[in-house]
Parts: sequence; structure tokens; C-alpha cells
Amino acid sequence: MPVWPLPRLTFQALSTVEETRPVALLTTEDVWAVLGSELKLPVFIQAEPDTYDRDLFDYLADNLPSRVEAIYVVGQGAPLHAGKIVAGRQKRPLVVIPSALDSDVLLTPFALAEEEVDGQRRQIEIETGPATEVVIDWDVVRAAPDAERAAAIVDLLSIVTGLLDWRLAAQKGKNPRSQRFTPWAASIAAGLAAQAIKHAPTLGQGRQDALGTLLDLLMMTVQLGNQLGHRRASQGGEHYLARILATQTEERLTHSELVGPCLLFVAALHGQDVTALRETLQHAGVRLDRIRATDFALMLDHLPEWIGTLGLPYSILNELDASSDAVAKALDAAGLAVALDTWILPRAEPVEETAPEEAPAEEAPAEPALVPEAVAENQPAEADTERVEAPHEETGDAPDEQAPAQQADASATDTPDDPDNTGSASS
Repeated sequence: MPVWPLPRLTFQALSTVEETRPVALLTTEDVWAVLGSELKLPVFIQAEPDTYDRDLFDYLADNLPSRVEAIYVVGQGAPLHAGKIVAGRQKRPLVVIPSALDSDVLLTPFALAEEEVDGQRRQIEIETGPATEVVIDWDVVRAAPDAERAAAIVDLLSIVTGLLDWRLAAQKGKNPRSQRFTPWAASIAAGLAAQAIKHAPTLGQGRQDALGTLLDLLMMTVQLGNQLGHRRASQGGEHYLARILATQTEERLTHSELVGPCLLFVAALHGQDVTALRETLQHAGVRLDRIRATDFALMLDHLPEWIGTLGLPYSILNELDASSDAVAKALDAAGLAVALDTWILPRAEPVEETAPEEAPAEEAPAEPALVPEAVAENQPAEADTERVEAPHEETGDAPDEQAPAQQADASATDTPDDPDNTGSASS
């Protein structure tokens, strides 16, 4: 996997954008009705996809007129994912003009699409490379609806659960060597999440300085994932659940509406107090009541099957028992519990879990590595976030990620040298 760069960012009013190349435009009717009069683009052809259908995206890519020299995406959602696939396949420059900071997708080298396999709808991730340029008009972003303007904070708070899942997989010896737990990366990611929590109240007010900080934090998080070659430091079970739910519900929910409640659920599964996380999401305008509790419960009943089908990295979801008290408490904490005396869900037959392929044991030297500081410990004293926890630093050395789980209680008195550059010696 290549180390992808970030897109080039420019900050200017839409009315000052100059383009002479024939353009293929991807947008939505609502967004273009508002912003179309401000942009003077030489549009040669235009599409307004409103679904994530893989066949549709492939058709758009395969039938792009040869005279088109640049792809423009105005807005986000399905048009952005379609634009990435079209531009990546046809080797055309991609310019993205977001109308809100609703996710980190405008910065990542991946797109999402939905396809049907053996009668089952699923969402897949496609590596496309990043956009060539992202044009930010702060007046446009600030004018976005409250629920969309800064909803990308979910991709920063997911660091909390992402780190917890990544560390759990390391303790169980479930990380492939290419995704081995990296303390220095975990420490950097934890600091980014802490800053997002600190700035959440001003994000809800639509202040440009806070939105600028949000964009900076998103860029650093995405680039960290690019550098590592994976996104275990910023994505965990919350994103896996969101991908599954996206194809299991009739109503099309936004990225933040899916990830936000799933984030609270996974954090609660890890034994975290989710009060501060919930308040942070609400400060930023993220809507947490859009997922139907019955849809979520039905999805949990088939979770082992989904984990195997999608080949998801190891997380606390691999150890989930849908009928356990821990899950019941997590559902209640996330606001996803089915109300008493209402719908009673039939219990699904147990499905044998298919775990992702593990790396050979000999590829991982038995070398202890220290766990990074908790997110809560990195936060300013004045922030009301001390209840948010992430992986804590142990008093002794934590076991290497590929070591057997029963070695988790072993401790070392001295920190060894660090030939593999894991960061343990410097810690």
C-alpha cells in the first residue's frame, strides 16, 4: 500500500474559482441549487447520484466522456464517493468543494460503495487515491446546517474506541504484522482526540477558528493513517457497525448519524463512561437519535456473520454476546436499547465466527511495548472530559501484540532497547 499524500487545500470564495478545462460535475440537486450560481464552471457533463450503488459508480467511471479533463465534486455524500472512483479510474484530477465538514472523506484516499453478493447487500471500501485539490469557502461551510457543519468530529472521537480496539487486538495477538500496535502513533492520535473534545463547544457555534482547527485535526489524523498504512489508530468497531447499518436500513442516514451512536455503544462495551463523549457530539451538532433501536438489535444478532463476510479487523465486536448484560448496558448507555413492553426480537441461531487471517506467530518478536497515555490524561484541566478514557499506560510493560493473551500479566523491570522502532525504549 502506498503512502498517500493529503490533497492540496486552497481557501477562497467560490466566486473566485477559475476553471478552463471541460468539467464533469458530481453534486446533488439541493447543493447545486444553492451553490451553482456562485461557481462558474465549464460543465461538459453532470450527474447527481443519490445512492452508493457500485454498479452506478462503475457506469459513471466507464462512460466518462473522453473530452472531460477534470472532475469536480460540489458537496459530499454519494457524489464525493462517486467522484473519487471516476477520477481514480480515469486518471483525471479531482477537485472537491465541500458544503460542510461532515466527515474526513474529502481527505482520505478511499471511497465507499455498496454491492450485492449472494443476495446480501454490503458496503466495501475502494482505494482510489486522494483528491487533487480541496477548495474551502468558509462562508459556505459556516452556513451549513447545524447537524452537518462540524459532524466530522465523529472521525476524531473515533480515535478513543479505535485505540481501545487496536490495543485489545494486540493483547489477543490478533493484529497482523502490518498493523502491529505502535505506541508513538497511538499517543499522537490520543492527543488529536483530546483537542477535538476541547474545541467541540465552539464548533457548535460555527466559529471559523474552531472549524479551522477541526480541519487541521482531520488532516493530521488522515495523514497518520496514510503513514501507518492502516487506520487502526482512528477507526474501530464504531466504523464497522456503521458500515453494516448503512446497508441494513431503508432510511439513508448520514455518516455522523451512523457513527455517533455506534461510537457510544463501542465505548460503553469497553467499560467507558460515555457521558462526556455524548456531550461532545451534541455540542458539535451531531444527531444521536436517528438509528432505530430495533434495526440496531437485529444487526447485532447477525454480527459474527457480518464480521466474517467483510473481513473486519479484530475488535471488541469479535467477543460480543448479543444477549449478555454487558451488551444490554452498552445499548442503554448509547440510547439504543429497545423499550420494554414493545417489540420483542427473536433470538438468532448462533453463527460460527470467521476471524480475519492472522499473521504467522514467528513474524512478531516477543518484545514488550508501553501503552500510550489515556486521552483523558492528555486533556486540559479546565475541560470537562476526565470521564473519557482510552488505553492507559501500564505500570509495567504491556505484552507485545503478537504474544499470547496469557502473557498480558507479565511485567518487566527494565525497558529493553528498541531495535524495531516500536517506541518502547523512548517511552
